[in-house]
Amino acid sequence: MPGRLGLVLLSVSPIVIVLVAGVILLVLRSGGGGDERTPGLTAEAALVSPAGDAMGVIRFLQTAGGVLVIAEVNGLAPGGHAFIIHEVGACTPDFAAAGDHFDPTDADHGFIHGAWQGDDSGGGHGGDLPNIYAASDGSARADFFTDGVTLDTGPRHSLFDDDGSAIIVHERADTYGEGEADTGERVACGVIRRP
Repeated sequence: MPGRLGLVLLSVSPIVIVLVAGVILLVLRSGGGGDERTPGLTAEAALVSPAGDAMGVIRFLQTAGGVLVIAEVNGLAPGGHAFIIHEVGACTPDFAAAGDHFDPTDADHGFIHGAWQGDDSGGGHGGDLPNIYAASDGSARADFFTDGVTLDTGPRHSLFDDDGSAIIVHERADTYGEGEADTGERVACGVIRRP
């Protein structure tokens, strides 16, 4: 009897291996290793000036297709300001601690370059967002949607990687070109955190 059981197990074993491999592949494709997002995740960043004064709050709400970014900022000079997610979750000792633009896919900067014409040059950094515009009283309110980032932990484009992420408001507007424009000083910074 033990010999027959061994033969049955040997003959079933390759089928079991194939089935287990298929289940693992399905799990990976349905969220464990793919680009699936968990709707409802939230995060926020409390903006401060270089002097430490409060300048508003940026809220992030994840949907199945991307992240809604809701900006409420004050204390800005009137006009346009680049509004960009940066690669490190730090605003101290100064705003340079936030590093460069969040760019998990090694893409070209900006919205206006060859990617708009169908080539393979990227489509902008994951952290590139449209400019915000401050009114004469220095306040700005804006909503943006981006699929270049995720609030899930694990994917390459997660804002919650090992060193986190920050959002920066720059002195001047971004021109959206392929090369990074001179957007001036970093006038507000906020570390992106889960509430």
